[in-house]
Amino acid sequence: MVDLGGIRKPISIALVPEAEVGDYVIVHVGHAIGMIDREEAEKTLALFAEMQAMTGAEVQP
Repeated sequence: MVDLGGIRKPISIALVPEAEVGDYVIVHVGHAIGMIDREEAEKTLALFAEMQAMTGAEVQP
């Protein structure tokens, strides 16, 4: 289960079986396709939030 901007969805971790609860993963069409470290994930999420604030639109990570 992942949290995508407040939306929780089940995904497959078959491609990254080492992923554990609390890890950050890159998700594409319902599959975790890679892992990302916490610092990089937080930077990316901050950029998504900044884009949303600038456009006033919902931005889905």
